[in-house]
Formats: sequence, C-alpha cells, structure tokens
Amino acid sequence: MQLVLYTSAFCAPCAQARSVLSDAARLVPQATVIERDVARENVLAADDGIRMTPTVVVLDDAGIEVFRAVGVPTLNQVLTAAAKAL
Repeated sequence: MQLVLYTSAFCAPCAQARSVLSDAARLVPQATVIERDVARENVLAADDGIRMTPTVVVLDDAGIEVFRAVGVPTLNQVLTAAAKAL
C-alpha cells in the first residue's frame, strides 16, 4: 500500500499532511509513504489529476486508488483508507 503525498515548495499545509502520513505509516507497517513534488514530477502529477497541494492519494497493492484528499486529511481518514487498501 502506498500513501502518496503531492507537495509544492512553500506549502505550509504540506508539512501538516506529511506529519499525518508519517503517523499513519507508524501505525500501519504495510504502508509506504511516497512524496512527490509537483514541480519536479509534473508529468506524474498531471497523470494523477493533481490540481492543488497538498493532495494525498492512497493506493492498494494493485495500484488502485482507494482514497484521495485535497488538503490535509485527518489521521482517521488516512487510517480508514489504509484499511480499505489492505
């Protein structure tokens, strides 16, 4: 399972989202956090339909999106999505 965080420079909410995903990864050992800067990885961001940062996308092991949050998700939201991804 992947917890993908799309960020941009000087994005204060991105730091909050990073903290939430870090907490989730500690609680769900199967989760891998991947951070993508939209400026550096603009093709991936466009392919994934990213329009704002932060955006969090949770993918199951098959790469299927089970959750998306634009803005800072709560830890509860991410953990619920992680349960769906397992």
